[in-house]
Amino acid sequence: MTRIISGFAGSLPLTVPRSGTRPTSDRVREAIFSSLEARNEIDGARVVDLYAGSGSLGLEAASRGAASVTLVENGKTAAAACRKNAASVLKNAPRAGGLTIEIADASVQSFLSGSAATWDVAFLDPPYELSNGELVENLVALVPRLSEDAVVLIERSSRDAEPEWPAGLELDKRKNYGDTTLYWVSRVRP
Repeated sequence: MTRIISGFAGSLPLTVPRSGTRPTSDRVREAIFSSLEARNEIDGARVVDLYAGSGSLGLEAASRGAASVTLVENGKTAAAACRKNAASVLKNAPRAGGLTIEIADASVQSFLSGSAATWDVAFLDPPYELSNGELVENLVALVPRLSEDAVVLIERSSRDAEPEWPAGLELDKRKNYGDTTLYWVSRVRP
């Protein structure tokens, strides 16, 4: 069962599509958020969850204090799950918090090309079959939408080669969790 781990919506179960998504495990999500919270990256952050699936990464950020979350998902079933999960999280949110959650039914590339928003934290957990070339295209489109001190987390198969980092991004660290590799990437200051 996929659930929110901590924060105001802790233990809230999330709807996950029966096929077409690969939810991030609780172990990996806990590692991600423990590190983000230790760096004080979540409280008040503007978060985008690209290839959102069930929305578990973005909604975990919402539960832990993000100010706004955008879930981007092109699959109809997964986007419907994102909407349902976002409504559940918002129902549990403190009224005075002002949390906003937006769901964008679009491909990542078209969403990034048409957006004027900026984000402090970006999650990219694309299908493992997405080529590194396509991922790099996403990252190129994402760079101008990142705040100055933004953090980007990319989840890939540990069997895949490390992506080439486009101008404006640099690798901070890489960590393997079984079949999953997490890349922590930061925006390079001009």
